[in-house]
Amino acid sequence: MLGRRSRRAVVIGLPSLALGLVLAGGWSAHLVLSVRDHLEATRADLLRLRSADPRTAVTTAAGTLADARRHAAEARRLTDRPEWRLFTHAPVVGDGATTTRGLAEAVAQVTDMLADIERAGAPLIEVGAGPASVGDLRPVLAGLDAAAPVLDRAVTRLAAVRSLVAGTPARTGVAALDQARDTMLREVDRLRGWVRTGADAASLIPPMLGRDGPRRYFLAFQTNAEARGTGGLVGAFGILTADHGRLGIERLSANNGLALSSTSVTDFGPDFRSRYGRGATAMLSVSNLSPHFPYAAATWTGLWQRKTGRSLDGAIATDPVGLSYLLGLIGPVRLPGGERVTAGNVVDLTERTTYSRYPDPAERKRFLIKVAAAVSEALVRSDAFAEPTRLLPVLSRMVDERRIQIWSRRDAEERRLAATPLGGVLPERPGPFAGLVINNSGGTKLDYYLKRSLTYTQGPCRGDGLRASTVRIRLANDVPRGSLPTYVTDRLDSPGRSHPPGSNRLWVSLYAGIGARATAARLDGRPVGFYAETERSHPVYSAVLEFAPRQARTLEFDLIEPYSAAPPVVPVQPLVRPQQTVIRQEGQNCAP
Repeated sequence: MLGRRSRRAVVIGLPSLALGLVLAGGWSAHLVLSVRDHLEATRADLLRLRSADPRTAVTTAAGTLADARRHAAEARRLTDRPEWRLFTHAPVVGDGATTTRGLAEAVAQVTDMLADIERAGAPLIEVGAGPASVGDLRPVLAGLDAAAPVLDRAVTRLAAVRSLVAGTPARTGVAALDQARDTMLREVDRLRGWVRTGADAASLIPPMLGRDGPRRYFLAFQTNAEARGTGGLVGAFGILTADHGRLGIERLSANNGLALSSTSVTDFGPDFRSRYGRGATAMLSVSNLSPHFPYAAATWTGLWQRKTGRSLDGAIATDPVGLSYLLGLIGPVRLPGGERVTAGNVVDLTERTTYSRYPDPAERKRFLIKVAAAVSEALVRSDAFAEPTRLLPVLSRMVDERRIQIWSRRDAEERRLAATPLGGVLPERPGPFAGLVINNSGGTKLDYYLKRSLTYTQGPCRGDGLRASTVRIRLANDVPRGSLPTYVTDRLDSPGRSHPPGSNRLWVSLYAGIGARATAARLDGRPVGFYAETERSHPVYSAVLEFAPRQARTLEFDLIEPYSAAPPVVPVQPLVRPQQTVIRQEGQNCAP
């Protein structure tokens, strides 16, 4: 039974990758019907894998994949026969026959690869599904070690598959076949991304969880109610330990647990110092103003070393929204005294309710430490790590939303992390880019109520390799009517002045694509000044905006940017409320 369960656990992640193998049947009466039938059968098998319920289909998934392989292999065999090769040179239908032959070969290669991944993954899931001591991930690490080389090879194999399909005729005269080819290219790209993520995880997790000896990480709990570049103010932190797969949490502390000092613990160069000041590398409260997570992580570990004299192996950050996803996985936890913390209440409890419940900041910090301790302890004691079909979707969502970010002091590990969303890196790659970053400049806790939207409109190619684009940012200070705790509304930026309770002050920055230039800005439809800086080769255009209670404001930037056909990159800062993002393309592309 364990073998069947393990096979199903691996295959469950694969059907979404297989949609690219969906080949339109009956696309031409000129083609051999048996090829069509086998490709349709492959399609049906892969779609069954996608739609199957993992809780009830553990005994059938491996067989379904085997059927898909058999049909794909037969389609490849038929299209590799001499008469089919002659058919590819025939007039009218030659392009269609060539594309079909390429798709059949690609389908066969991909189903073979999926089977290899299944076989490599089975030991991982099988040992994970058996008994394991609490917090002991050694069996899982062993399985990941076994799967890593197979996944690395799969990434290379998928690159070859994509080249094979891309080399076939794109316009065969048969619309369904052309659509099938385009769909497969998109889905092979998606599959390759998924497999690359799996390969990265399989290579990184074992050493980072102490396979080769103890590891220690700074664990930051960010409070999104006061926005910072990587998400929110660090409200609490601890040290995560890992030793041969055994996890533990120690030294949980509130954010005042690191002594204040004006001495920087690291230096990220003149552009960083000019934009953020020296305090960003000296004090925890402003250590993560930049959206580039490695800056914050290196500062946190430096602050810890300054306090304790001990170095750390890296840093990890999460937030209450991330904790809600984890609680959905492991179930509710109880605090000392009996209060239940659940997936449904942890965000509101930690980012809104505590401010009214505990007027004394010291009391509130002690409560937050209790929450962090309870969730952390429950997580390291949970058996969820031994159930990848439950764990992986949760972690994937956290990574996609940047609810978890990781940095390693070891260069080889950090290079691999930096190439994934998990690394939280501000990429230094050319191409269309529009990143909205909010930093709270008023010292309030009102960003719990902040609404955000960004519309990135790319204009047509101008003929000189450039295009005009517009980024429209709309922010709303959606504070409720009625009184709020003074700790939430007090303005620390100008304590001597009177401000309406619920007003806020935000440092709003647009990170544009490398080589872009802002030509004008408007605030609520009127021209407004802005200042330009540079971070990691990106031009950054910023304005500090004042918000009255329940006020919405619109900031627009006109840009001239290098033309690129690459898809726009629009990273989203992990705050409490999701950002609404719209990308529009207007006009014609540049001629090749």
